Amino acid sequence: MEEKWWHQSVVYQVYPRSFQDTNDDGVGDLQGVISRLDYLSYLGIDTVWLSPVYESPNDDNGYDISDYQAIMAEFGTMADMGQLIEEAKKRDIKIIMDLVVNHTSDEHAWFIEARKSKTNPYRDYYIWRDPVAGKEPNQLRSIFSGSAWEFDPESGQYYLHLYSKKQPDLNWENEQLRQEIHQMMNFWIEKGIGGFRMDVIDTIGKLPDQEITSNGPKLHEYLQEMNQATFGTKDLMTVGETWGATTEIAKLYSDPKRNELSMIFQFEHIGLDQQSGKDKWDLKPLSIPELKQVLSKWQTSLGNDGWNSLFWNNHDLPRIISRWGNDQTYREESGKMFAILLHMMKGTPYIYQGEEIGMTNYPISEIAQAQDIETINMYYERLSLGYTKENILRSINAKGRDNARTPMQWDRSPNAGFTKGIPWLHVNPNYKEINVQSALADKHSIFYTYKKLIELRKQHEIIVWGEYQLITETPDDVFAYYRLYEEEKWLIVCNISEKTNQISLPSGDFSIVIANYPQEETPKGEITLRPYEAFVLKKNVRPM
Repeated sequence: MEEKWWHQSVVYQVYPRSFQDTNDDGVGDLQGVISRLDYLSYLGIDTVWLSPVYESPNDDNGYDISDYQAIMAEFGTMADMGQLIEEAKKRDIKIIMDLVVNHTSDEHAWFIEARKSKTNPYRDYYIWRDPVAGKEPNQLRSIFSGSAWEFDPESGQYYLHLYSKKQPDLNWENEQLRQEIHQMMNFWIEKGIGGFRMDVIDTIGKLPDQEITSNGPKLHEYLQEMNQATFGTKDLMTVGETWGATTEIAKLYSDPKRNELSMIFQFEHIGLDQQSGKDKWDLKPLSIPELKQVLSKWQTSLGNDGWNSLFWNNHDLPRIISRWGNDQTYREESGKMFAILLHMMKGTPYIYQGEEIGMTNYPISEIAQAQDIETINMYYERLSLGYTKENILRSINAKGRDNARTPMQWDRSPNAGFTKGIPWLHVNPNYKEINVQSALADKHSIFYTYKKLIELRKQHEIIVWGEYQLITETPDDVFAYYRLYEEEKWLIVCNISEKTNQISLPSGDFSIVIANYPQEETPKGEITLRPYEAFVLKKNVRPM
């Protein structure tokens, strides 16, 4: 595989609405991102994925775009965007834009035109169907609850929306639409961005009449055409969000010979705590053996025909410490353990804002405290189906998207230093203990574990290119694996449990690379792993 800059990058996702507010309106903004670039540079970040900042009515927090080539006023101006790109470049940081092209807002000029008549030239930019027996065309459901079809009384037809009814799906079979999207992408490429994160890109090839929403037959044809028309000849990073990808499908996207994308996000590990065949709100305990099996499969199956994205968190997922760790007694230990487990794997790691200081979920007690449209729709749908309020709130507090979106915790001042105004979403009350200022002052904080892991990736090719080998003879809760590269051998051991576990380490001369507990000497032989203990050992090779 030809070496690219993003193979050894570490990406930091900024959710700008919750990152830093500079004009005291309670909403983060582009100047806020600019003001924190030095912090990101100190962490070691070289790539920032910026969640959408385009013009939007904000039905789905910016993922409903009304103008792809304008900036939402809450975030600033196009001049601010240009300044962000330039200031980031001065610090050797690339800006990755969020590309949301499965759907637009219903307030986008295309949809406003499309609604006017069945003969309007923009009508075919969207997916319209006649009623069947006076009802929806079929049983397709929206990810945000209810039918995926919305009736338009003016024309007597339904339009498709896999998400909110204010997010009509684009019709990628229309060649003119595809060309407009390519032109828009080139507009941003010319502004100097470093690439694109492609929102739910696996749905652009949908066949709604057959109820196929992802991995449609023309999907890869569309991506190859996009590659050729936009980023293909440029040194950019592209990552596709693909909820339904298998390892074989992943190779279709990211095999360099196919000229599609750099890598994808796959979510197989993220679904391990939901009941089989149900949706994400139907909870079950995480099985650590299953987690080992799934992550190991993705580490070994792609070979040189694809590239992994590594992540625990993003704007759609709850905080990993609260989800699978212990956000009370062992917050620091479990936070560092998850960091070490992931960042020693092969692939490009993604850090979601606040992950590096160990931010946690913020449970709610009433639906009025929720902002997220997916959460609110699900609450009322499940109430109508007879679920108890307590049951629904338990699911929301485990999986709700607002958990990730509470404002970034910078310091101990009011509203965690995020804003002097009224924050758009509640600040987690634990900000006086968990914040950047405290983390930077404590050389043993989670922050410095992340900083060290980023440094190690840039210094050691074994982390970027080494083979992965799972160690199978361990207790269920212990995740241990080797990385192997040329003459080098590293051992990674992680206890994903608040219980102690006994393991037997291999014989040989090892030295410690990184650990989440103080280590007076290198662990050897039979040892007892402390709660959430994690360490990396490097096998010392004696010179011949």
